[in-house]
Amino acid sequence: MTRSKPHVTIGVLALQGAFSEHIQLLRQATLVLKASRVNDSEWRFLEVRTPEELGKCDALIIPGGESTTMSLVAARSGMLEPLREYVKVLRKPTWGTCAGLILLAESANRTKKGGQELIGGLDVRVNRNHFGRQVESFQANLDLPFLRTSGGVTDEDATRPFRGVFIRAPVVEKILPHREGIQIEEASREATVVAPSRVPTDNVAKKDFEAEVEVLARLPSHATTLPDQENTAQATGGDIIAVRQGNVFGTSFHPELTGDSRIHVWWLEQIMTALDRRIQQAS
Repeated sequence: MTRSKPHVTIGVLALQGAFSEHIQLLRQATLVLKASRVNDSEWRFLEVRTPEELGKCDALIIPGGESTTMSLVAARSGMLEPLREYVKVLRKPTWGTCAGLILLAESANRTKKGGQELIGGLDVRVNRNHFGRQVESFQANLDLPFLRTSGGVTDEDATRPFRGVFIRAPVVEKILPHREGIQIEEASREATVVAPSRVPTDNVAKKDFEAEVEVLARLPSHATTLPDQENTAQATGGDIIAVRQGNVFGTSFHPELTGDSRIHVWWLEQIMTALDRRIQQAS
């Protein structure tokens, strides 16, 4: 089945954090795709604050910000369960940056009891604020091999380092086994919270549910502080900073704070692939 100029709505969760910056880069990314003639879709971008707005979205970004605040606002506004349904049952394309990665993890440690609820979707345990306090924020040149698969990014740009900004950033501490009961095991750990289990119901969503976690990027061995900071981040080469599992993508760092749209270009292409696959499998 061939689609002609589909209308695709991308939502950005706008409860707290850097949602407007993501929308700006999404708009920039669509111009890149149109200029490269990779995709001629009609893109729409929506700030999402209600379940009704979420229901209009083909894909969703959960931005960087403060994960505890974001989860509390989501709970108070009746958004937590719709978000879990969206990510874990419907398995729609979702990307979380920094705080968004924390919320999309199945397990998170260094968390105060009762202070954080998770959406889940990624079979990983994240370590919150892995690099320390706000003053220990840093940036690093990242090698992102997955950008080389993007038709909207030139070969030269695909190999150019991506300047990653890490602000009280998490890392993926462990990739968890994709099996029943893992949430119970993780919940027994001190200062660890887990996401409630949810299972997709349709066959297309089940294929994404069965996917394994892919490590897409690791922190290089050398990282520097932001120009206006004096402290050096305690970064460890090899820390996992980008992962994907089926429909869910997560990054420890903040692409939305860089002005560099290459990851957004790549992600929009992944959305179109996912939508095409769903149409083909449903037909």
